[in-house]
Amino acid sequence: MFGSRQTGVNAYAKVGMETGVVAASPHKLIVMLFDGALVALSTALNGIRSGNIGEKGKSISKAIMIIDSGLRAALDKKAGGEIAEGLDALYEYMSARLLTANLNNDPSIVEEVQRLLTELRDAWNAIADTPAATGIPQPNNLASA
Repeated sequence: MFGSRQTGVNAYAKVGMETGVVAASPHKLIVMLFDGALVALSTALNGIRSGNIGEKGKSISKAIMIIDSGLRAALDKKAGGEIAEGLDALYEYMSARLLTANLNNDPSIVEEVQRLLTELRDAWNAIADTPAATGIPQPNNLASA
């Protein structure tokens, strides 16, 4: 008659995540994408090390999807110029490396991409308190807001 307890827990977690997404600033959404990709890569490493090929494949695919459909898609190449172009190339590199890791069950490649994503996330977090990142109008911008 009722679903399993785990189904309820999953539904609650999904609602919590969706609420976080709706309430998040654009900056926070990017951090959430980095975090999601990093969690997927940790799960992929566990899958490689435990021999769970299905878990590995699903997790690497999820990380690639987050990188390509989330992080790369969020780039504004016109406004971002060379920095956005460089990030686009880096994200493309990461996705290609993860495909290789998936085909070869190579944890060192997954770890390489983890390091790259962690460095980018840390840099992104370092700018978290700047006015441009928070989206909060500043006094000198109030007239145009």
